[in-house]
Amino acid sequence: MFYKNILFTAFFLCLTNCTMATLVKNKPNAVVINGYSNKGFALVYSEDIFEKKIVNKKIDERSLIIFQKRLKANTKVKITNILNNKSLVATVGKNSQYPFFNNAVLSKRIADELDLNINEPYVEILEILENSIFVAQKAKTYDEEKNVAIKAPVNKISINDLNVIKKRDTKKIITKFSYTVKIADFYFNDTALMMLKRIKTESSIKNPKIQKISDKKYRVYLGPFTDINSLQKSYNDISILEFDNIEFIKND
Repeated sequence: MFYKNILFTAFFLCLTNCTMATLVKNKPNAVVINGYSNKGFALVYSEDIFEKKIVNKKIDERSLIIFQKRLKANTKVKITNILNNKSLVATVGKNSQYPFFNNAVLSKRIADELDLNINEPYVEILEILENSIFVAQKAKTYDEEKNVAIKAPVNKISINDLNVIKKRDTKKIITKFSYTVKIADFYFNDTALMMLKRIKTESSIKNPKIQKISDKKYRVYLGPFTDINSLQKSYNDISILEFDNIEFIKND
């Protein structure tokens, strides 16, 4: 009897450990993983830019597909119009060629949904990872809203006339065009100085600058620029150095 109790206890402990290991293994990963992100100027697709060979693939104007060179096809992304903070989720389409100055090509539907200013199409492209907090929060919020909707009493049912066209709010926030080109951030000022020297030596840019963000962050940048043409010219001049992830930062 004594030996049976010992065997039973050993079996129970083994089973408990295995179960706990399974639970730990299957526990959702709560670690935030940083995906690709970039702030820059998008290009809104039209048949005209396709015919002029500015882009080499078509996008249906009603789709939620974008072209983005640094992300694989079928990657989910959050696109935010930085000027008004409107955002939506889209999908990266097949690899396409488009100007290096632009950080993405968007469909007309996406541009309309975001109320994008064609003269200043400043957007952030953020990769959505499967275990990212963004997805988890979105699902959680949806479930909470769904529960509220189910429990809410229905006092009145109204039918909207779909033939009535609602007027879109045409008020636009007018902001001053002023941007800097962020080349890279460095921990040490000496490293930033080395980058300045390289830019001056290997490109036609002669006035790169350093901004001290903190004691451990030194930013190499160009600008400010007050019009998109000069901004694009400087970007094209610096692109010969093939930096990894150049960003445009709007100045307050």
